[in-house]
Amino acid sequence: MGGTEPATRQVARPGAADRRGAVVAALMLAMALAALDSTIVSTAVPQIVGDLGGFSVFSWLFSGYLLAVTVSLPVYGKLSDTFGRKPVLVAGAVVFLLGSLLCAGAWNMGALIAFRVVQGLGGGALQGTVQTLAADLYPLEQRPRIQARLSTVWAVSAIAGPALGGVLAAYADWRWIFLVNLPIGAAALWLIVRHLREPERERRSRPRVDWAGALAVFACAGALLTAVVQGGVAWPWLSAPSLALFGTGLALAAAVVVIERRAAEPILPGWVWRRRTIAAVNLALGALGLLMVAPTVFLPTYAQAVLGLAPVAAGFVLSVWTLSWPLSAALSQHVYRRIGFRNTAMLGIGVAALTLFAFPFLPCPGAAWQPTALMLVLGAALGLFQLPLLVGVQSTVGWSERGTATASVLFCRQTGQTLGASVFGAVANGVLATRLGGASDLDSVTRALSSGTAPEATRRAIADAVHAVYVGAGCAAALAFTVLLVLAPRRFPVLKE
Repeated sequence: MGGTEPATRQVARPGAADRRGAVVAALMLAMALAALDSTIVSTAVPQIVGDLGGFSVFSWLFSGYLLAVTVSLPVYGKLSDTFGRKPVLVAGAVVFLLGSLLCAGAWNMGALIAFRVVQGLGGGALQGTVQTLAADLYPLEQRPRIQARLSTVWAVSAIAGPALGGVLAAYADWRWIFLVNLPIGAAALWLIVRHLREPERERRSRPRVDWAGALAVFACAGALLTAVVQGGVAWPWLSAPSLALFGTGLALAAAVVVIERRAAEPILPGWVWRRRTIAAVNLALGALGLLMVAPTVFLPTYAQAVLGLAPVAAGFVLSVWTLSWPLSAALSQHVYRRIGFRNTAMLGIGVAALTLFAFPFLPCPGAAWQPTALMLVLGAALGLFQLPLLVGVQSTVGWSERGTATASVLFCRQTGQTLGASVFGAVANGVLATRLGGASDLDSVTRALSSGTAPEATRRAIADAVHAVYVGAGCAAALAFTVLLVLAPRRFPVLKE
């Protein structure tokens, strides 16, 4: 099951509690860079498009960043196991800040999208390595503490990001939404360089890096995820671009298998899927990424178009789950210590499935407190689901495998989220087309509602479309429950510390 070195050897040097506190602060700042990014950019899109143009391709500001983060996660995970967490984290932060600086100086939409991809390449290192270091710093019984802090960073960013982005775009200039990353990142870098001390380990004189595998993984994931993101949006699913991308991705997937089997130190080692615990968690968190699309993408539209709420109030309906999620995650240790990682996660995802299936039974239009209450319950359920699985997987591997294992979990969740956006978008548009007749889609219908040109029946059609998405999300939660029930062991094989 991998290395068996005790976790106490993985902590920053003994007798340096203040140093560990400084490293935790650095990790929270680094995570804030990644967490703030999408939310702070989204509110400035009108100003960016007004200045640079490129309205037809502005969605790639988000898709390009997400793709770069996703495809780079496995590479950074293996590199952190080979060279250590510190050099990978420092390099990722530098790349992210360089991308931010370039974004601030972009002269057209094409350049800005390219520089967002650079940002994403750094963001992949930040997300994966921060989560790995969180497990390195603390023994098993204390890991929920740091994970709860990182969850809080995401919660605060979800609320503060749109507000900060709106203020900067309205009263300063949209370029400041990228420049604001520089002081935050500089502080994180200074703390990491000064205070992070990794344990001495035996190393080969010349570590082997599977660069061919890294390139193949990057190209394969990039082709397939681009096909999923753009299919049905930029071009039809059965068009030449979609078929070419899917065909290229499948060919590259075969190349990845061949390269990785021959590599001495593969980027995607086979043990990630041969071990029941890690394989089950990967699949379960892939389903989590899938189901998260329903509230994050479609609930604000539902709140505005169906409930008639203003954008700020609609944002609040969504943001309440960011309050209950970290609180539940922090308290989950008291549950999994009694009933185990698997059973705790099954309890959480079971409640999440019931909550998602309950959404279509809300009265239409109903009151705002009703979806808000469901979101509070959903956040608490997912906090009880995700954290035990992440902590459990990290506790089944030694230091030399933890980066790869953590990256595989995050990669599957990100991939699920990308797939969910495409699948549920197609579901919503299909329901709208059936209810309204013709080629209606969610974007055009919501724009018509906001301008007051759509009939009242359209609101019901949007409600039906969002209800269908929530049913699909409930099915994803049920799939995660089944995966854990069938594949995951009753007790995770935790290494002795």
